[in-house]
Amino acid sequence: MALPPKIDELMARIRELQDELQIDLERKQVEFRYHLDHHRARFEQDILELHRRLRKGSLRYLAEASPLFILSAPLIYGAAFPLLLLDIAVTTYQHICFRIYGIARVRRADHFVYDRHLLPYLNGIERLNCLYCSYANGLLAYAREIVARTEQYWCPIKHTRRLADAHARYPGFIDYGDVERYRAELERLRQALAEAEAERPD
Repeated sequence: MALPPKIDELMARIRELQDELQIDLERKQVEFRYHLDHHRARFEQDILELHRRLRKGSLRYLAEASPLFILSAPLIYGAAFPLLLLDIAVTTYQHICFRIYGIARVRRADHFVYDRHLLPYLNGIERLNCLYCSYANGLLAYAREIVARTEQYWCPIKHTRRLADAHARYPGFIDYGDVERYRAELERLRQALAEAEAERPD
């Protein structure tokens, strides 16, 4: 069974917006004079020299930072251990349970992107911060997709209230109280999760 027309239209609009974002990214490559070489940005030589000239050294960066920023750093980096535990937990979960349920596994590479720390105008502290933020945000996106696929398999039903930031699979879920569609379409929604494996390139 196909998705209701309204949901199909919304999903098509989301895809259009994603395409527009991609076009904007390509424009920025021209504006800031770099190209991608095996997913790595390569700046033109004069831009590289400008970046290096404008880099603020780590010692100066610390000297100019608010003391409260420095005191709060252990709180930020203290979250690394629970984040690592979450990573181990969701990765182990999907590698075991998704095989049992027949759900296509989430690819880490779709959610973890490490490139900002390569910018030559960042100092060592800024680069470390960028790596940490990339990991934390990538992990939460990766975990969210794992949980979203689990929800689609076991409970693809919308809530009675609007969610502030529903995951991308949520619009295709079944309306609250629509028992006939739930019984008719649950298996289709599950099958869609299995078919994603064949469609996704390695």
